[in-house]
Amino acid sequence: MRAQRVVLSLVVMMAGIAAAGSALSQEYRGTYEQQMACTPDVWRLCFDQIPDANRITACLRQKTPQLSDPCRAVFESNASAQQQPQVQAPPRGRAVQPPPRPRTDDDQ
Repeated sequence: MRAQRVVLSLVVMMAGIAAAGSALSQEYRGTYEQQMACTPDVWRLCFDQIPDANRITACLRQKTPQLSDPCRAVFESNASAQQQPQVQAPPRGRAVQPPPRPRTDDDQ
């Protein structure tokens, strides 16, 4: 069992090194914790897609009903984060002015 863990760690590390060269030009892959939550599911469901991270992600999305609870939570949290509108912060150093209030007959 310990030997399997060592081999698994080495393969994951090698896949990470292979993906590191293109990591800057590709989409965000998740935090270390998110990757670790899905690693067992990658081996169980999508091992034939290793080391291609895009194919692994697509495979996991296709097999969402079969994912473990921690990995499913990663995909659900990412999906809900993408659906929320992004609010831009005002530029630094400038106060945000409220929009002008419409004038009414009572203002005179």
